[in-house]
Amino acid sequence: MKPLPDAESLCAGLVAELRPLIGPNTAMIGLYTGGVWLAERLHAELALAQPLGTMDIAFYRDDYNKQGLARDPKRTRIPFTVGGRDLLLVDDVLYTGRTVRAAMNELFDYGRPASISLVVLADRGGRELPICAQHCGAKVDVPADMRLRLRRGDDGKLRLELERAE
Repeated sequence: MKPLPDAESLCAGLVAELRPLIGPNTAMIGLYTGGVWLAERLHAELALAQPLGTMDIAFYRDDYNKQGLARDPKRTRIPFTVGGRDLLLVDDVLYTGRTVRAAMNELFDYGRPASISLVVLADRGGRELPICAQHCGAKVDVPADMRLRLRRGDDGKLRLELERAE
């Protein structure tokens, strides 16, 4: 298996890709947890006018009734009007597409955006729903028995890691 890409380099590439697309109507929302870390970095580098939104889709998951809450849910905080905005929805790793589906369901409870573009650091394939990222740092081949995780060190640096799937 190839070594994992450098998360810091991928982040810099996303900044360069997104910069020309940013307008006065652009806002960003990061999905907990890794997507928020990435969104914090992108938001600061891109100097977006709107404050950063954060979202925890725990209650919108299609497996909520089966799995319940696996962790402490965070509070969704969207400090701007969603209606009519061009939204950048940020997550760390795109896999089945179910997290993104849940996020879009929750977003529409806040209003109807003009557009939603998905920004991810890594796409590991394995989609179960017809969802794709418009902006992707890298496509990464990951064995079926492994999970691709974004980690943030004490120094704030981001890195990708593999761990055994449960």
